[in-house]
Amino acid sequence: MEKQTGLIGIVRLNRRIGVVDGEKQSVNFGRVLTAMVTPFTDEGELNYDEAARLADYLVTHGSDGLVVCGTTGESPTLTWQEEYELFRVVRDAVAGRAKVIAGTGSNSTREAIEATKKAAQLGLDGSLQVVPYYNKPTQAGLYEHFKAIAQASDLPILLYNIPSRTGASLQPETVAKLAELETVVAIKEASGMMDVASEIRRLTPSRFAIYSGDDSLTLPILSLGGSGVVSVASHLVGPQVQELIQSYIRGQHDQALAHHLRLFPLFKVLFIETNPVPIKAALEMQGWKVGRARLPLVPLQPSSLQILRQVLEEMGLLAESKGSERMATKVS
Repeated sequence: MEKQTGLIGIVRLNRRIGVVDGEKQSVNFGRVLTAMVTPFTDEGELNYDEAARLADYLVTHGSDGLVVCGTTGESPTLTWQEEYELFRVVRDAVAGRAKVIAGTGSNSTREAIEATKKAAQLGLDGSLQVVPYYNKPTQAGLYEHFKAIAQASDLPILLYNIPSRTGASLQPETVAKLAELETVVAIKEASGMMDVASEIRRLTPSRFAIYSGDDSLTLPILSLGGSGVVSVASHLVGPQVQELIQSYIRGQHDQALAHHLRLFPLFKVLFIETNPVPIKAALEMQGWKVGRARLPLVPLQPSSLQILRQVLEEMGLLAESKGSERMATKVS
C-alpha cells in the first residue's frame, strides 16, 4: 500500500493517530501489552491454531494489546511470510477486543518500510520498531531510519530501545525529535536505566507514551510518568499486572508496591536465561503447546528449569488444570 497523499490521506492519518484541531493527540494502546510468544509445533513449524487460542486467552486475562513478532515472539528466526500470516491470525482471534501491534522493525530500513506497509494493509493497530541492530547507526542515522518508516505509512509507531540486544541506544534527544513526527506515538524503553526514562519524559509531551520494556521496572516507570508495560509475565499473571498498574493510577501506591513485590520473583525468573526460553517453558508446564524456541536458542538448563518450576509452584501457577481452556490463576 502506497502512502496516502492529498486531502483523503491526511484525513485518514488524522483519524488513526487522533489529530484534533491540528493538535496531535495520544494513541491509546492500553496499559498492559503482552509481548506474545510464537507457538511452534514439535517439528518447529508455526502453530497458528495455538497462537489464536493463546491470543484469545490473553485478551480475556488482563492484556489490553498484543505485540506480535517482537523479541519474545522470536522475530529473528521468522520469515516475513510467517510473520504476515501470524499478524492475520492474531488479528482475527482478537477481533477488535484489543490492540494488535506488529513487530515490523528491521536493521534494513527498506525491509522495515515494506513490512510496516503490510501490517497497515492487514488492519493492525500499530507497529513496533526496534533500534536497528548490528549495523550500529549514529543518532542521525537512527532518526532518518525511523523518519523514513513513519513517512511511509500511517500506522502508529511504538519505538523500541533495547541496547543490550541491538548494540545501539536511542538517546532521549533523538526520541524527543522523533516524537514530533505524527505517527511516532510511544516508546518501549528497555535500557533498564531510569535516568533515560526520566530524560525522555522530560523532553517529550505528555501525550507521548512511555512503556516499560521490563516487567520488574513497570512500577518505577509509572512513577516517572509512564503509561504501562510491554510484558512477558502477563502470559501468566495478566490480571495481576493490570491490577498493579491500575492501583498506581488510582493513587493506591502502597497496594501497587505490594503487587510489585509479590510478582517480583516471577519477573526475575522469567529472565533466568535468554527470553523467550523461560516463558515458553513456563507455558509448556501449564499445558500450552507453544513448543521450544527455534535455534540458536535452546531449552532451559535443568538447574534453571528447576528454579523456574519452584517459583511457579510457590506462586500457585501450576496448581490448576492448564492449557488453552484453563481458568485464571491467582497469585497468593
